[in-house]
Amino acid sequence: MKIIIADKISERGIALLKETGWIIVLPAATALAAEIADADGLVVRSATKVNRELLEKAPKLRVIGRAGVGVDNVDMEAATNRGVLVMNTPGGNAVSVAEHTFALMLALARSVPSSNTAIQAGRWEKSSSGVELRGKTLGLIGLGRVGIEVAKRARVFGMDVIAYDPYVTQAAAREVEVELLPLEDVLKRADVISLHTALSPATEKMINAAAIAQMKKGARLVNCARGELIDEVALAEALKSGHLAGAAVDTFAKEPPKDSPLIGLPNVIATPHIAGSTAEAQEQVGTLIAQQVRDYLAEGLIRNAVNMPALSGEQYKRLRPYLDLGERLGMLVAQAAPSPTFTQIRIRYAGEPAELGSHVVRSAVLVGAMNFALEQKVNMVNAAQAATARGLTVEETTRPKSVDGQERGFPNTVEVSIKAAGKDLTVEGTVGQDGTPRILLIDGIKLETPLEGTLLLTRNRDVPGVIGQVGTTLGNLGVNIATFALGRREPVHGAEAVALVRLDGKVDPKIVEKILAISSITEAKLVRLPESPEHDSMEAPR
Repeated sequence: MKIIIADKISERGIALLKETGWIIVLPAATALAAEIADADGLVVRSATKVNRELLEKAPKLRVIGRAGVGVDNVDMEAATNRGVLVMNTPGGNAVSVAEHTFALMLALARSVPSSNTAIQAGRWEKSSSGVELRGKTLGLIGLGRVGIEVAKRARVFGMDVIAYDPYVTQAAAREVEVELLPLEDVLKRADVISLHTALSPATEKMINAAAIAQMKKGARLVNCARGELIDEVALAEALKSGHLAGAAVDTFAKEPPKDSPLIGLPNVIATPHIAGSTAEAQEQVGTLIAQQVRDYLAEGLIRNAVNMPALSGEQYKRLRPYLDLGERLGMLVAQAAPSPTFTQIRIRYAGEPAELGSHVVRSAVLVGAMNFALEQKVNMVNAAQAATARGLTVEETTRPKSVDGQERGFPNTVEVSIKAAGKDLTVEGTVGQDGTPRILLIDGIKLETPLEGTLLLTRNRDVPGVIGQVGTTLGNLGVNIATFALGRREPVHGAEAVALVRLDGKVDPKIVEKILAISSITEAKLVRLPESPEHDSMEAPR
C-alpha cells in the first residue's frame, strides 16, 4: 500500500501508518499530483483541495481520510463516482470547540477583551464588572457532540440548560440533563444562546431579525458553529440598538470577514475560526484518521464514512436511482411533516428496491430525513447508527409485485411514512423510465410528478376555484409555476385534495402565509429538493 499524507497531522498518526510497513509519502504540495498516480490512500486536512482533476490522476485511490470534520475541500460527488471512500473524524475536536465556546461566553459575561484593552491603554476601569453565569439559562441550538460537551460545562457553572434540536428525543435529552424545547421557547427563555447545529437550507440565517426579536433584551449570542447560521446585518442592528448585550463569534459568513457588519462593534468578540484548533484536538484527529485509513485498507473496516458504502459496479448501477428516490422521499417527509421532531419512520419496498438491497435504500431514506438539522451530517454508512442514537424507530416491510397473479400498480416502489406530533404522513414513489424519481401517492391520494426542485405542497377542500386562486396568488407574488399536480381522495364535492406545485427560481418561504390565506386551503408547506441528477454518466465504485 502507498499512503500520501498531504497535510500536516500528528506525529503519532504518521507513526501508526508507518508501523504497517506500507509506503508513507509526505510530499510537497507541488509533488502531490505526481505522487498520487499510484496511491491507495490520501490523508488531508483543510489545505489540500481534492478536486475532480486530482482524482482523475489517482486511478488506484481507495480512500480519502480527512483529519477533521468538514469535507468542503473534497469533491464528494467525484470521489463517490470513482468509488473512493471518504472518511472524517467527527467529534475529534468536540471538547476543544466546547471549551472555546465557554471561553467566549465568559469573555462576554465579564467584558474581558475591553478590560484588557483599557489596562493596556493605561486606564483603570473597575466599574465594568459584568455578570455571572451562575443562575443564568443557556439555550443550545443543536444538541450533538459539541452541544452535549457545552451542556456538561454549563451545569458545572450552575447554569440551567435548555436546547432545541428536532432530531433529538426527549429521552436522549434527559440523559444529559437538558430540557428539550421548541426553538421559540429557547429563544425567549435563554440568557445566552449558543449555536451548535449544521448548515442546511433549514438552518441558514436561522438567527435572523425575527428570531432575534424573540430573544430577551440583554441576551448574549455565541457562535462556534457556522457563520452562515446568522444574518449578520440583523445581529449588528440588534447589538447597536442594545437589544442584545453582546455577541461572540468564531465563524463568519465570509472568511476572512473584511466586510462583515460585526467587525468594529464594541460589544462583539471575534476569533478567527480556531475553536477546534488546539494541540490536543489536532493530535486526536490526526491519530483517529490514521487508524481509520489503516483499518479500512487492511481489513475493510469502515468508520466515519461520509459518502456511500462500497457496492459492486452492477449493484451500484441498478440501485443508484432508488437511492436517489429514497433520499428525496426522506427529504420530502421531513420537510412536510406536521412537526420537525419525528420519532418513527416506516419504509416499505416493492420490486427492485426490495430485491437489490433494501438496507442501502433504508440508509438513503434516513439520510434524506435526518440531514436537515444535524450537527454531524449522516451518510449511507452511519445513517442507521445515527437514527438509533437519537431514538428514532425504523420499521421496514416489503410488498409483493402482484396479488393472486395480478400486478399491483407500479412494480418497483418505495413508500415512506413518518410519525410526528401524533400524526402520520405517507408518501410513495418510483423511478421513471428516464431514471428520474417520481412521487405516486401522498397519504393514499394519487398524484404523479417529478420529485425535484422547489415544491409547494398544499391540502385543500375539493371545491371549485382552488387551482385558480393558488395560481393567481403565486402570480401576484411574482412566482412562476413549472408544473401543477393535483389529486383527490374521492370525486365528490368537498373531499380532501392534495397538490404539489413546482415553482421556478428562488422562492421566499413567506409565500406559504399567502397561500394559507385562501379559505379552502387547509395546509401549505414549502419543500426544497435537489434538481434531478444525470444518471447516465455516473461511475460505479470499484
